[in-house]
Amino acid sequence: MGDLLGVAVLGAGHMGADHIRRLDRVVSGARVAAVADPDAVRAEEAVAGIEGVSVHTETEAALDAPGVEAVLIASPGPAHEEALRAALARGLPVLCEKPMVPDAAGALRVVEAEARLGRRLTQVGFMRRHDPEYRRLKALLDGGRLGRPLMLHCVHRNVSSPPDFTSAMLIDSSVSHEIDAARWLLGQELTAVTVLRPGPSPGAPQGLLDPQFVLFETDGGALVDVEVFVNCGFGYQVRCEAVCEAGSARVGDDDGILVTARGGAAVEVPQDYLVRFEAAYDREVQTWVDDARRGRVTGPTAWDGYVAAVVAEAGVRALESGERVGITLAPRPDLYGGNGG
Repeated sequence: MGDLLGVAVLGAGHMGADHIRRLDRVVSGARVAAVADPDAVRAEEAVAGIEGVSVHTETEAALDAPGVEAVLIASPGPAHEEALRAALARGLPVLCEKPMVPDAAGALRVVEAEARLGRRLTQVGFMRRHDPEYRRLKALLDGGRLGRPLMLHCVHRNVSSPPDFTSAMLIDSSVSHEIDAARWLLGQELTAVTVLRPGPSPGAPQGLLDPQFVLFETDGGALVDVEVFVNCGFGYQVRCEAVCEAGSARVGDDDGILVTARGGAAVEVPQDYLVRFEAAYDREVQTWVDDARRGRVTGPTAWDGYVAAVVAEAGVRALESGERVGITLAPRPDLYGGNGG
């Protein structure tokens, strides 16, 4: 196994367990060398049948385990900053699930720590950049055939939200993907945000402001709107339509199996993000492994993670105040030159 990249996976919950499976069965050039989770039983279950894996309850023990050469962080967001800074201190390449760090101040500390190292080690898990449909849309917009993008219309729906989901999390957890996708697709920065709140759906837990309508302005004159509805009840749907000067293009239409039976026909709607974006996750992790073995980062950077945190915080303020909120970024370190989006 010496020619395989040894990866420590931090977190063995829903996302972490899926990444453990992916590294073991799907991705080439890597192996799971260590796993850390506060729940040792859950960690043991996630690596059942995988040889040569050490299991830990502490992050640093996993990072220092024999054979660890890279880190995949899939633990809850509040634990990310400590794990990232520990990995950076050891010079380990990292793939960190979003949010990189939930708060902008913590995200900036990670950016500054990496900038002091003088090299990029962190990639953030905005997997839509690896989704085949989103990549085709990006190529179409960059090619210029449709002219200048004027608007992005986005939809982000979940079957139901976890028990501890808050109104703010509709923005800083769910819409964070649209924040990064919009910057990447348009090559523009988001400059202001307004959040409108229709009457809550009867399917939303008591006190949860769901759905929400989020409107972003950009420094290139485009508008980005996001319908986020995390208790729609019928399926997981993510769509994005770019409206340009000379045409429009949309991705995310349901393209599952069409079942025709007595009385009608129906298209299968995914019930989970791991199903809808399976190909994107596979490609994201494979690209990260290949890059880590070459000593480079080509995916979303720590700067992109920081920007997402800043924009999300502004969105939460807009939600709470009912007002339009401007977005201000810290100076970009030279390490992240150019438009990170």
